[in-house]
Amino acid sequence: MVGTGGPVATFSIWDYVVFAGTILGAASIGLFQAIRSRKETSSAEFLLGGRQMTAVPVAMSLTASFMSGITVIGTPAEAYRFGIAFWTFGFSYAIMSVITAELFVPLFYRLGITSAYEYLEHRFNRIIRLIGTSMYIVQTALYTGLVIYAPALALNQITGLDLWGVLVATGVVCIIYCTLGGLKAVIWTDVLQMVIMLAGFVAVIARGAVIQGGLSTIWEDAAKGGRLVAFDFDPDPLKRHTFWTIVIGGSIMWVSIYSINQSQVQRYISCKTLGQAKLSLYINMVGLWATVSLAMFSGLTMYSIYKNCDPLSNGDIGTSDQLLPYLVMDILAVYPGIPGLFVAAAYSGTLSTVSSSINALVAVTVEDFIFPFYKDFTHKQVTWMNMGLSVFFGGLCIGMAGVASAMGSVLQAALSIFGMISGPLLGLYLLGMLFRTTNSTGGLGGLITGLVLTLWVGIGAQLYPPTADKTLPLSLTTVGCNKTVDLNSTTASPWTSPATLTPQPDYRPPIADSWYSLSYVYFSLFGMLTTMVSGLILSIVTGGCKQKKMNSDLFVRRSDLICFSGCNNSKASDEMEKAPTDLHMGVDNKAFTAMDVMKVSEYATKL
Repeated sequence: MVGTGGPVATFSIWDYVVFAGTILGAASIGLFQAIRSRKETSSAEFLLGGRQMTAVPVAMSLTASFMSGITVIGTPAEAYRFGIAFWTFGFSYAIMSVITAELFVPLFYRLGITSAYEYLEHRFNRIIRLIGTSMYIVQTALYTGLVIYAPALALNQITGLDLWGVLVATGVVCIIYCTLGGLKAVIWTDVLQMVIMLAGFVAVIARGAVIQGGLSTIWEDAAKGGRLVAFDFDPDPLKRHTFWTIVIGGSIMWVSIYSINQSQVQRYISCKTLGQAKLSLYINMVGLWATVSLAMFSGLTMYSIYKNCDPLSNGDIGTSDQLLPYLVMDILAVYPGIPGLFVAAAYSGTLSTVSSSINALVAVTVEDFIFPFYKDFTHKQVTWMNMGLSVFFGGLCIGMAGVASAMGSVLQAALSIFGMISGPLLGLYLLGMLFRTTNSTGGLGGLITGLVLTLWVGIGAQLYPPTADKTLPLSLTTVGCNKTVDLNSTTASPWTSPATLTPQPDYRPPIADSWYSLSYVYFSLFGMLTTMVSGLILSIVTGGCKQKKMNSDLFVRRSDLICFSGCNNSKASDEMEKAPTDLHMGVDNKAFTAMDVMKVSEYATKL
């Protein structure tokens, strides 16, 4: 009987067929793009889709690239255990979209960059650029390994799929269509995967509504279980999720992910016009709303079914990441092929994130570590180099998945590092974009200060996790269970409550219940603020920026804030949009800055 605990069914032959068909379909897109674009082998074509993409596919790709398998599995579990407070991230998505579209996109378009970290060299120096790129490579490799490993672990224990076989297969498929098809293959594959992810959520909700007697029953059960409290206006920064932590801290966290993360920047600068790039971010906002809403309602559906028999407390599963896969096999196994669709949805999220990471890692490596030092490459050599790097980084990410398997409770730390690195980097960009007085000494000093402080609080939170009065998990029961299953082996999940990831130490220093208990959502905000404040102070102390005349293209303009569709009709915009396409075909970046950017800025001043 559904919802009463005990073993559930495993994959049928039709489930394997649906799952394998989805994976092969994704790979075929890469092959198709490779064949269709076989004569267009330039670096700009491979890394930026020839800068001819339109808003809708790019928007869906933006959404899919960070809606990973962890999101597909972890967000419903969040609603099941903590309620719908996570839903208020919708406000953060809106704020993030406006800031990224109106501040960062026009700036990157003016400079015609391929790597987001080129800006750091234009504004500061090459050393800071290489440090920024290195930080990105480390965080992306760690995060991608985690993205591959976590869903594979959860689904392996529920479906019986071989763990390492799936890990390697995932990496190989991503390598194939990244290597052969470049960014166009990644974007169009993300479109397919986004549709599959949403279809998986809809299947869970629809079947759950049938079992429970309608959506209204699910909503009523969630209300009785205290799962519908979305707005907690407590200003305490130590509480895991409140309205303020999510709207303020969450907005900065998502700005750091979308505005300066190469995986995202590479997508919207691949659009053929500035207006299309901005539009892609606003459409992406709607996609994020739809995804998080369906994921949260899937979690409420799961609570309605298991309100009297929690599979985690009952021992049916070993980690909260297995909740949704367990539900799928419990309620959808009677429909052959549907569980396969869900597994395909989870792995579609994983595939899209991994492919995004591989393509972005190739871009920053080529643009930041190779082209600045070695410029005399033919188009054919650049193409082979891009393909070779795709294979290398794909293998590295598979290897990092192996590292993640040995991390255990350190998985949460890996996710925290992702946020902690992005915060200080965002602070560095804002220092350069908003303050002319900031110099290279201040920028470097601020970045180091912000990074050290955020690592301190993040590592401290891992060693001394916040207590339950800060994480606030909601009550669950096993009174309705028919059978208790004893699982001897459990594995911690990156989405498990921080309080349960690491065994509580015998001694907790006083700082553990204050400094180390800071909400993880505030890590990026804290890193950004400490970087900016310390960077400005150091810049002022060291004499500020000594350049008498700085390129105005490196700073935010008032016209950026009001320029949307109208800017594309102006002559200035046309010139700015044409400028980027031939920038990075072995051309000296400094020569471009001195000549071409100044020429573009002459047009821009006519706005």
